[in-house]
Amino acid sequence: MTQPCPPAPCVTDPALGVPHGFFTRLGGVSTGPYASLNCSLSGADDRAAVFENRARVAATLGVEPAQLVGLHQVHGTAVATVTEPWAPGDGPQADGMVTAVRGIALGVVTADCGPVLFADRKAGVVGAAHAGWRGAVAGILEATVEAMLAIGAERARIVAVIGPCIRQASYEVAADLRDAVLARNAGDARFFRDGRRDRWLFDLAGYAAARLRAAGVATVSITPGDTAAEPDRFFSHRRRTLGGGGPIGHQIAGIRCES
Repeated sequence: MTQPCPPAPCVTDPALGVPHGFFTRLGGVSTGPYASLNCSLSGADDRAAVFENRARVAATLGVEPAQLVGLHQVHGTAVATVTEPWAPGDGPQADGMVTAVRGIALGVVTADCGPVLFADRKAGVVGAAHAGWRGAVAGILEATVEAMLAIGAERARIVAVIGPCIRQASYEVAADLRDAVLARNAGDARFFRDGRRDRWLFDLAGYAAARLRAAGVATVSITPGDTAAEPDRFFSHRRRTLGGGGPIGHQIAGIRCES
């Protein structure tokens, strides 16, 4: 008899009202720099370990592993509408997903970028987005909302939760990022604090929340957690870079449709 997968620890927000989780790096079987709940299929981690980790995530969300779908994330604005699961690793190049199909779970992986989960519980529509600064500036969050509307959601009923990501105290950026943000809206200077000379500290979570509210999402919340500052809980691209490079894992955020 096949043993059931143990559940993986995660952070949830009751506002979403559907099964979901912002998973940490804890509770998996990967080892070394990927320890332990690495859920990325694009790295050099043992593939069997990643499949086991994703199976634990799927079990926590209440679906079979084959029902948990992911993307080839590219920091863009494309959004996939999921009508049936695809094989692991076969997802399209996109940074957002939406579905109204009962039993499908959507998963996005991150290692500092913002994982954002969406739900219109009444319509039975859910969404997930990977929002790094490039995608957030370009409009991935608004694109995900629009894709939800196209399959039956109503803007005023959508709840969005921004999961653990790199927070402002850890996110020192150069002029290229600041200039790109301000080129779109000079008023977004409020999301920057002075850092070292010619550097600023960027509030990615606050910026994403503001973009969502401006898009008409009535309920937006931010889950605590700084991926760069909490090595025991999260993988972090910034922390890896500051440490001189090397392999890195990714945590996952997932949400299940209950329509």
